[in-house]
Amino acid sequence: MKITLRKQDICEVEADAIVNAAGTSLVMGGGVAGALKRAGGQEIERDAVAQGPIPLGEAIVTKAYRLKAKYVVHAASMPDYGTRNATGESIRNCVRNALKRADRLNCRTVAMPCLGCGIAGFPIAMGARIIIDEIKTCSVMNIGEVLLVVHSGRDFRITQKILTS
Repeated sequence: MKITLRKQDICEVEADAIVNAAGTSLVMGGGVAGALKRAGGQEIERDAVAQGPIPLGEAIVTKAYRLKAKYVVHAASMPDYGTRNATGESIRNCVRNALKRADRLNCRTVAMPCLGCGIAGFPIAMGARIIIDEIKTCSVMNIGEVLLVVHSGRDFRITQKILTS
């Protein structure tokens, strides 16, 4: 599975599936989730919340509505209660479960943010390493490319260094 790093607004990415950095309630308030809801429509959140709450590290799928994708895979990298922080384990499980959900839908391309490394508070360098390692070891049949999408130049440089090491 090829990994391509992009510095881009994830809402503008064309892919079969876009992964949402979700909380366990699946309410799409801020960060990547809020941006996807604003760009793709309230229906995404309505459909997601109807399937929740979900356990930390799990993932569910909704239609993408107005996004440039077929599906949104909502991966719960942080709890909605308590510390609200992602953990290495929750990030690893999110990546694996998000890719498996997309693979079952015969997705060839998946756009993924650095799950847990934004408002969920996990350090980008550690998170990017976990995400990249999990993508490389995840067993899927249909996905040919994961677009790892970051928003800031700083996160791009950090992630690029890890990806090329």
